[in-house]
Formats: sequence, C-alpha cells, structure tokens
Amino acid sequence: MKIMISVGEASGDVHGASVANALKLACPDIELVGMGGQGMRAAGVEILYDIADLGVIGIVEVIRNLRRLFRLRDFLADYMRKHRPDALVIIDYPGFNMRLAKIAKNLGIPVISYISPSVWAWGKGRAKEVAETVERVAAIFPFEAAAYRQAGANVTFVGHPLLDIVKSDMSKEDAIAYFQASPEVHRILLMPGSRKQEILNLLPDILGAAEIIASNVPNCEFFLPVASTISQEMLQTVLKRYKVDVKLTCDRTYDLMNICHVAIAASGTATLETSLMKVPTVIIYRVAALTYLIGKVLVKIPNIGLPNIVAGRRILPELIQHDVTPGRIAEESIILLLDDAARRQALSDLEEVHAKLGETGAVNRVANVILEVAGAQR
Repeated sequence: MKIMISVGEASGDVHGASVANALKLACPDIELVGMGGQGMRAAGVEILYDIADLGVIGIVEVIRNLRRLFRLRDFLADYMRKHRPDALVIIDYPGFNMRLAKIAKNLGIPVISYISPSVWAWGKGRAKEVAETVERVAAIFPFEAAAYRQAGANVTFVGHPLLDIVKSDMSKEDAIAYFQASPEVHRILLMPGSRKQEILNLLPDILGAAEIIASNVPNCEFFLPVASTISQEMLQTVLKRYKVDVKLTCDRTYDLMNICHVAIAASGTATLETSLMKVPTVIIYRVAALTYLIGKVLVKIPNIGLPNIVAGRRILPELIQHDVTPGRIAEESIILLLDDAARRQALSDLEEVHAKLGETGAVNRVANVILEVAGAQR
C-alpha cells in the first residue's frame, strides 16, 4: 500500500510526521511519499518536495508565487498519474492542497482531508467544495465536524492531534538547566511563525516589544524556537538590529514552553500549542493590506486565534494588522506577566480550551481512517 501525504508548512510537517509514524506502526510494510519537511523525512516518508522555502500566506502573497505553485502542483500531479498511490492525505495548506485533491479525485485516487479548511470561518461554500472533493474529512474540532456534515461530507471526528503531541518530557528544573535559563526570572517565548514571510512581517515588532518589556520588567529572558523551515542566519540578520538578548533554540520546544511564563505568537497552530502548555499568549497577525480587506469581507467569525475560537470567546489578546506594534505587544504581554488577576483568569480559561479539544489518540484514529479509505480502493 502506498500513501501520499501533502503538507505545506512546518506545523503541517509535525502532523504529517505523527500520521506517518502511526501508519507505519499499524502497517509496517506501508510506503509513504509526499511533500513535507524534516519531520516527515525522519518519520520515513520519501520526500518528493521539501517545503523549507514554500510557505506563502494571504491572497496577495499567493498571487506573487503563482507560477512556482503551479509548477509544484503539476509535478505532484504527474507523480500521482505515474505511481498511483492508494490514497492522498492533505494536511492543512488548503489553497494548494484542495487543487491537488481535485486532481487526485479526477484520477480516481481517494482523498482524506486532515486539518481541513476552516469552514466555520469561511462559510458554507468552502465546506461544500471540500465535501464534493474528498472521500473523508478527519475533523479535529467538534464544531468543524458539524459544519462539514451539514455540507454533506463524510466525516469522522478524530479529536485534536496536539493532545497527543504537546507534552513536556523534562521536569521544569531539568528544562531550565537544558536551556541555560536563569531560575528566578520572567521567561518570555517569542514565536514569530514558521514562514519567511511571517518572520519578516512580525519579528521586528516582536523584538521591539521585547526591548520595551526588558526596560520595564526586571529580570527577563527571551527565547525563540527556530522552526525547521527557517534559517538561523535569517533570524540573526533581524536580531542584530535590536538591543535585546534572545536565545535561539532548535529542539524540545514543548519543554521550553513548560518553563515560559508568557508567549508572543503568530496566529496559528503555535497558539494552540502554547495554550495546551498553559502559557498565556499574546496572539498577533499581519498580512498584506489587500488580503486583510478581502478577509474582513469573507471571514465570518469575530476571533482569529485558535484558543479564542475553541473557547467561543476572547480569552487571549489578539493584535491584528495596525495593532501589531511594539508598544501594544509589550502592553498586553506585561499584563499577562504581572497582573495576577489577568494571569489567573487566562490560566483558568486555557484549562477550558484543553477540555473542549476531546481525548488523546487522535493520530491513531486518523491512521485508521486513512487505512480504511485506502484499503477500500484495493
């Protein structure tokens, strides 16, 4: 049996690697190929295209990269025609992956959508498109499962995979020693994103905020986990412009989260990871002006941060577009760091988010769905 997996960014690579490991455990002879990164490669997936330079976000940004994306789509489509995988698993990256899924369907290759397009945000049209294209939706949120079922999709609610993945392996004492942190300080996590474009858009303001925080809050340390898709050289180019010491880390990110008191993070999967590790987070996001204006018309929900969406209300601060400034980021971070009442409330709300995400075992349930769908085609 051959399964093809397609992801487009670092967070998808994490999920793809987990699914690959679960598939190999359930079916040791399975052959796995696809588009991914270091995580999927380490999990035994034959990487047809490395995603290190791929991540583009927003309508304007996609238009600028259309030629490259079309070439990549045609390359993967040609592979499917020649090698006929038993199923295609698409993970997130919806603009690209839905186009690839339609090609797979036309070739008679069943598609499983995992970390599916956010139909609760974009509306019924997107849900219907997915329902007409994929064989099965492996839904990670209860409200997502309901939205897809209403659109006519074949849905299996698997729960959220981060419940299996997000956990610390070290004690806090060992982690403090491992990351060479000082025991009695405020530790602040900086997560500007996993795409080059996000780094360029957000890191300068994050570092500007770090300067303000350091000048107003005694005894602070800043940590920045480097995504596998980002080069340290690029980060250093930005870091050297600011008068703040930031420690770059390359592994054990969840152990690092476990010793941090506050995070500043680009909206996305990282904000759910920090939430599950009980780190109050300032959520930030900025895209091209045209992308934002179109999004305001199309997006149907009041919050963009995943923890706030899961909670059903604003439990963590969100700064979007023009509100993403060093001063505002620093202000919200200092409140979560030093205001005891605000901090206690945030931690209590994060417990609620954890409870709403279901039970552990999601990755194994996804693997079973994939094997079921692929096996039905043999």
